[in-house]
Amino acid sequence: MGISPAEVSAIFLLGLAVGSFLNVCIWRLPVGEQVVQGRSHCRSCGKQIAWHDNIPLLSFACLRGRCRHCQAKIPWSYPFVELATGLLLVGVLVRFGWSHRAVVYGALAAALLLVSMVDLKEMVLPDEVTLPGTAAGIVLSFFLPELHHAASRWSGLWAGVWGAAVGAGGVGQIRSAGSWWLKQEAMGLGDVKLMAMVGSLIGVWKALLVILILGPFLGVGVGLVLILRRGYKAIRLHPIPYGPLLALGTMIAVFWGDGILEWYLGWF
Repeated sequence: MGISPAEVSAIFLLGLAVGSFLNVCIWRLPVGEQVVQGRSHCRSCGKQIAWHDNIPLLSFACLRGRCRHCQAKIPWSYPFVELATGLLLVGVLVRFGWSHRAVVYGALAAALLLVSMVDLKEMVLPDEVTLPGTAAGIVLSFFLPELHHAASRWSGLWAGVWGAAVGAGGVGQIRSAGSWWLKQEAMGLGDVKLMAMVGSLIGVWKALLVILILGPFLGVGVGLVLILRRGYKAIRLHPIPYGPLLALGTMIAVFWGDGILEWYLGWF
């Protein structure tokens, strides 16, 4: 049974609302503020934001990207996160239909967008997301073994634990090798924790796909662009946040991982 336009519209609107909450988390988590308490306020003048100025996408357009009180510019990351979340949830629904996997992968997509934006902004991946996310992934692997195409709950649990271990261990090895080559820290422990969360939810083979193929491929692409624009020293002076690349690779693996693995293994 296909997904109706009304269902797509409803999920898109839900995604906009989730994206609005993600924006709260993106700004508050790095500074240790509560994310479920306290009214939203302007970062420039401190004035509280009225509900009608906090409607996803619409308020930004009506206010022309500026605070109603002080006219300070509202970062473009706000509507970007809202729109991206809506599109991601629609994409997951269309790809997986009304299923447990759609719910789990939708939550994973939102979490990855959150940590990616924090990493781009602060060069840190928040433990408040990755550590509970790993625990949730392992628990869900038991109750939803279909996430790993497992035959039983216990084999699903094992797949979740093994996926978390491989995800964390694989990035940990790359981190060590990169730090040795660059003579400085190549990536933080946050990337290791991020891949533990990812591996617990998408399994060993897709986690390895992200770590060994998609992540490095995307990293090389970004690195080449940076070198061409700013020179080789830019890699040392301007470290590339690896979390968003792992997040992007994860979503590629979620949507098209089976086909990519089949194509890749076909070469051997």
